[in-house]
Amino acid sequence: MLTRIINAKIVNENSTIDGEILIKNTRIEQINSQIKGQKNETIYDAKGNFILPGMIDMHVHFREPGIEKKGTIKTESQSAVSGGITSIMEMPNTKPAAITNKILEDKYTIASKSCLTNYSFYLGASNTNLDELKSVDPRKVCGIKLFLGSSTGNLVVDDQNQIAEIFEHIKIPIALHCEVDEIIKENEMKAKEKYGENIPFSEHGNIRSRDACLQSTQYAIELAKKHNTQIHILHMTTSDELKLFTNEPVENKKITVEACPHHLWFSEKDYSTLGPHIKCNPAIKTVADRNALREALKSGFIDTVGTDHAPHLLCEKDNTYFYAPSGMPVVQSALQSLLEYLSPEMVAEKTSHNPARIYKCLDRGFIREGYFADLTVINMNKSQTVNKENILYKCGWSPFTGIEFKSTIDATFVNGKIVYEKGKINDVGYGMRLIFDR
Repeated sequence: MLTRIINAKIVNENSTIDGEILIKNTRIEQINSQIKGQKNETIYDAKGNFILPGMIDMHVHFREPGIEKKGTIKTESQSAVSGGITSIMEMPNTKPAAITNKILEDKYTIASKSCLTNYSFYLGASNTNLDELKSVDPRKVCGIKLFLGSSTGNLVVDDQNQIAEIFEHIKIPIALHCEVDEIIKENEMKAKEKYGENIPFSEHGNIRSRDACLQSTQYAIELAKKHNTQIHILHMTTSDELKLFTNEPVENKKITVEACPHHLWFSEKDYSTLGPHIKCNPAIKTVADRNALREALKSGFIDTVGTDHAPHLLCEKDNTYFYAPSGMPVVQSALQSLLEYLSPEMVAEKTSHNPARIYKCLDRGFIREGYFADLTVINMNKSQTVNKENILYKCGWSPFTGIEFKSTIDATFVNGKIVYEKGKINDVGYGMRLIFDR
């Protein structure tokens, strides 16, 4: 099967060129300013739009198995491709929690029959499963997820000896949720004494405080340096923590960090209108923190953007503080939100190139000859407003509802096939299991 993409602005490795891309079956065969037409080829006219390498989202919660009422691998991967995401790495806090290799392989089986994106799954760390973690195949599993603080589910690891053993023995990336539970619980008690059960959502950033984040991140970095461990710290929220990182090239780092679209977009000012809809862990914090995150993204102190896509039903979210679950659906609006304040070249670096570099994704993350044809076509001259008609999440809502973005995702190619185009999902098969060059 041959597909030739014409009239494209190809964004790759800090440059944009006008050109064409020839796809043969699943991979990019040729990139040039003009490519000679071939017999039996299919032409895709990009019409002057930008083509970026598809986003590799290193941080999603697709809810299957066990929590399918909120989302399934199929529904949420459909949403992902409509947002230009071509590969996902999914977290272990499903039911049952993916803390054994057997349970992990069961998730791969589900994905092979339903996931429109390419996929990998984290094995979750617990207080007792070190042997399972050590037996992971590094070429076939993206990484280990370690909760140093509690979030959705019950996977927090609080045995200090076990944590030290994990840092010492695990040689693939460890993705970290960093918060100190004891500080959060103390802040919850103070808030409850002041407000009772009706704690305003504007207190969420004080309860899951900057100090709770900072102390946990410092602890993780100290352990990583002691044991020379590769760690990736998830969902950065405070300017205080940014001082702990460097802006050297990703290839030289063993300690990397992620920001999420919602922490980069919203601030504490938005709690008054969005309340439980933007409650997430760690919490959205101040305008100054949001602005610092954006600057750190541009300057290289923050390496990647991952969505932390975490759908909940509205009937669950529309609740009082302690009963509204944390998390929100994000994958459809991630790239569009980033393009409001970042160049296409930087978006490609933070959402495709750097995830591929950090996790050593084999033949993905770049628009290169020989690489898989995972591509996102973006119309930068056509705006789109998020509304009920274009939301594909199973939960049916978005924190970005009503926001008009200046760009539109026109089409998404996964392994050379157009899986999404102009608002429609194409039933052309499923993605591949990601392989890692380790």
